[in-house]
This record gives sequence, C-alpha cells and structure tokens, in this order.
Amino acid sequence: MANTLYIEPFSGVAGDMLLSALCSLADAFEEIQALPSKLHLPDAKVEVQSLNKNGIVCKHINIVDTGAAPTESHSHHHGDEHHHHHHGPHRHLSDIVQLIEAAHIPQRAKDIAKDIFQIIGESESRIHDIPIEKIHFHEVSGVDSILDIVGCALLLDRLDISQCYSDPICLGFGSVHTQHGLLPVPAPATADILRGLPSYKGEEQGERCTPTGAAILKYLQPRFETPPTPARQIAYGPGKKNFKAANVVRVSLLEQAAQEATRTWVIETNLDDFSGEYLGADFQDGLLQAGALDFHLCSVQMKKGRPGLLLSALAPSESRDAVADYILENTSSIGLRYHLTERRVLKRRKIAIETDYGTLLAKESETPSGKKKTKLEYESLKELSQKHKLSIQELKRTIARS
Repeated sequence: MANTLYIEPFSGVAGDMLLSALCSLADAFEEIQALPSKLHLPDAKVEVQSLNKNGIVCKHINIVDTGAAPTESHSHHHGDEHHHHHHGPHRHLSDIVQLIEAAHIPQRAKDIAKDIFQIIGESESRIHDIPIEKIHFHEVSGVDSILDIVGCALLLDRLDISQCYSDPICLGFGSVHTQHGLLPVPAPATADILRGLPSYKGEEQGERCTPTGAAILKYLQPRFETPPTPARQIAYGPGKKNFKAANVVRVSLLEQAAQEATRTWVIETNLDDFSGEYLGADFQDGLLQAGALDFHLCSVQMKKGRPGLLLSALAPSESRDAVADYILENTSSIGLRYHLTERRVLKRRKIAIETDYGTLLAKESETPSGKKKTKLEYESLKELSQKHKLSIQELKRTIARS
C-alpha cells in the first residue's frame, strides 16, 4: 500500500537524522543494524542510542567506522555534529554503485540509493567542473554516508513512499570544515542540490542541512504545500549537536485519502480573438498528449459584449505545467489561471465483450454500492459499425437486444 510522507526540517536535516526518523516509523532498527554485512562493509558498525532533545526522547542511529588501518583522516559536519573520520581511499560514483549492486537488499532500494548518489554526483560535477565519472566523493564516500543513504533507500522502499510533502528547509549559516577547507554554510553541494527549493537560514549558526540530507530530500521531490490529510504516525530523528531549538527532524506518515478522491488542477483561459477552427481534433489531441485528463469548451460573454470561449482542462500535478504551456503555445491566450480541485472517480477496468459482430471494448465501473456499469468504447463501436455498414446507434440497439 503506497504511503505519503511529510517531512518537517525545521531544525535542518542530515542523512543520519532522516535515517533515524524513518527507522522509527518502520520499526526497523534490527534491519539497519544488519545493513553493514548486507553491504559487505565489515569496517562499519551501527549503534542505536536514545537522545533527549529539549524533552523529545528519540532514537539516533550512529554509524561507527571501525576501519583498523585508516589511510587518511579528515573532519566534516554530519548530522549537525563536527567530528573526525578515518576513511579509506575516496570512492568514485562507480565504486559506490558497484557496492550497492552487490548488496543483499531489494532491487527497488538499490535503485533509490543509486538515484540519491547520482544527485550528489551531478552536483559535485557542476561545482568542481569535472566529469561525473572522475569525481572523487569526499564528504559522502565514508561508510557513514553510504549507510545513511542506503539505509534511507531501504526504508523508503519498505514504507512504500509514493509521494512526499515538506516544509521549507532550515539551512543554518556560518562556515563548515570540509576536505576542501573552510567553506560557507550551506556547503556548495547542499546549496546546489537545493536550488529552487524553499529554504531559510534560521536563527542559529552552524550547518543545519548536509549534502546527504539535501540529496535524500531532493530525491523525494516533495511538494512544499500543506499536506492533504492528517498524520497517522509520527517519528523524530535527532542530530547529535544541541541547539536552543530541538535539533530533530519530524517525519509523519499521512492518513490515506479516500481511494476515489484525487487532487487535480483546473487550468482555464478565456478566448475572444481566436477562431474555433483551430480548436478542433488536432488541438484537442495535443491537449491530451500534453497530459490533460479531460477538457471542455463553452461559450461565454466577455467584456464589451464580445462572444468568447472558455477553455477548461483538468490535469494531474505532474502535467499541470505541460498543459498550461501547450495552451499558451497553441492559442491566442496571453494568460491563464489554475486552481486545485478534488476529483472523484469510480473504480474501473477495461473489458472485452464478444458480440455477433465481433469484439467490443468497454469500460466497466463499480458504483459506491457495488453495482456494475458498462460503457461501450466509442472508437470500438465506430470500427464495428463501419465494418458491418451499420450506424452506431443501430449497432448499439442490436447488441442490446441480443
């Protein structure tokens, strides 16, 4: 059953914070503790600690690099904490992908983890102006970041997260120690990954959002709007450092919306200087190809007594902009409006009906009380009517009698 996640990064967000919160939601601490062996990372150990953040007691997953013979040491911020790591040689993206592919975890979890690392790789490539395959992952190649990302991927798969909502992201300010030296907060990779997403600095200095946390958020493609349904389950993921405000990220699983109700966009424009001949079958086919679920045209009286047309299209969120662009490109409109609405549809399935005239395609739907309704598909009717040289109405009547 697909679930909707709501993230509140009011104190920033890092990979370990999200991992800890998702782990609490899924009650999967034992599975995450077994993750190093599934990833063939013998130099990693997962510890679960209980932390108190301004009275909020929550579990924190701490990943310890137990590498016996470190080849280098460096420090960076992670989980809003400044600490030191002993890392082996820095890994390339291809090394990390190989590691993920060899892991004993579901394929979908592998795909999610690879997508998150790809986001980070593309960002590093832009910042350093180096081809993505040549990038050495500095801040995210240690066992802690790998386990944070793969662990989150595993839990997003386990929780079957299909959509996500988020509040604006707290970034912090000041400077941060990295492999490249002292850098501004947010770190360049974080700032690049979060381009275009709503964020704010907050009131306390320090790195509040890490590249790992930013990449996981970016992967989820959250909508920055009020969630449509209330929370049914809430969990907290703490960062190790203490701030005046509780240093936690809150994540919630939302109540399921009624299966029949979905949020869709109504996109409208008024046309009073456009010939109706351009709004025929070709235009309408293009509107559907752009992603419109449905549309209609109706006559309206506009200002100065002009007769005009109201074009109204219905589109899902992912197609809203494509449908709007199509209308603006292919009509005389210089502006349009859209608003959210709720759409309720009956459960339906396509069926084939065998008749004396051949196979007819139809839609069978089920009413709220469980009754069945059947609607013959027009194109299928037209095809048979032409084949048998009957009018569509005559064909329908003949089939109904048989």
